[in-house]
Amino acid sequence: MRNRLSWSGAAYRRYAALAAIVLWFPACAAKPSVHSEADVASVLESFYGAIKRGDAKVAMSVIAPDAMFVESGKLETRAQYEMNHLPADIDFEKQVTGKRDALRITFKDDAAWVIATTNYDGKFDGAPVQFVSAQLMVLSKDVGAWKIRSIHWSSRPFEP
Repeated sequence: MRNRLSWSGAAYRRYAALAAIVLWFPACAAKPSVHSEADVASVLESFYGAIKRGDAKVAMSVIAPDAMFVESGKLETRAQYEMNHLPADIDFEKQVTGKRDALRITFKDDAAWVIATTNYDGKFDGAPVQFVSAQLMVLSKDVGAWKIRSIHWSSRPFEP
């Protein structure tokens, strides 16, 4: 009767090969990338800065092709935002001063979401404006660059 504890050369080689693969595989797994809050903040500042300057082309350059915008219970595609809403945002930003609070940025893999509030105060088309806007922006890394995938804006009256 053969001893069950003895290994043939072939069995030993199979075991050694399997052990090598099991130990080697985690080393081949993708390493989590290190993300920079500054990179994400830069994209958002580029977007909002371009709107403030009236530069629609630069504002849209950081928006993903399949982006969706959410405001006042309405959904807009990228194209709808660019045609309808962006010109109104540019007009508004030219007339009213906004002060954004610190960005709160969270990462998960190649996605980031940012939460912020902006206090607006001034006059828009001659009427007084004073409200707080809350923003939720979702970005993803696409071919090495962060792109805005969605923005959700909501607002409420300013409460001192």
